[in-house]
Amino acid sequence: MESPNKFEPGPLHVFHALKAALNGFREAWKYEDAFRQELFVAAIAIPFALWCDVGTVGKILMVASTLLVLILELVNSAIEAAVDHTSLDQHPFAKRAKDIAGAAVLLSMVNMLFVWGMVLFA
Repeated sequence: MESPNKFEPGPLHVFHALKAALNGFREAWKYEDAFRQELFVAAIAIPFALWCDVGTVGKILMVASTLLVLILELVNSAIEAAVDHTSLDQHPFAKRAKDIAGAAVLLSMVNMLFVWGMVLFA
């Protein structure tokens, strides 16, 4: 069964998808403290990475690892919102889903620190 909430195919699909994505950023900014904090770090880290005297590949790795943290935080927030919409009751599967998504964010932060350390100090 097709979702009634999908955008109609055609030339306007890209416009509607972009509008939905920008709304997702707005919602994350409004409701997710961790996203705001990580965005603040990224706003400092990315210009610093581009300023650093490292090669192009190093800059790409530094920026990409920083963006990965933001991407996974958005996915984590989406999973948490979907789980909470389904039920606010305590359930082991809901806890598992939220904990695993949080672990993905943590792992992306460890990855970012590793990449930055290797590029800057190795």
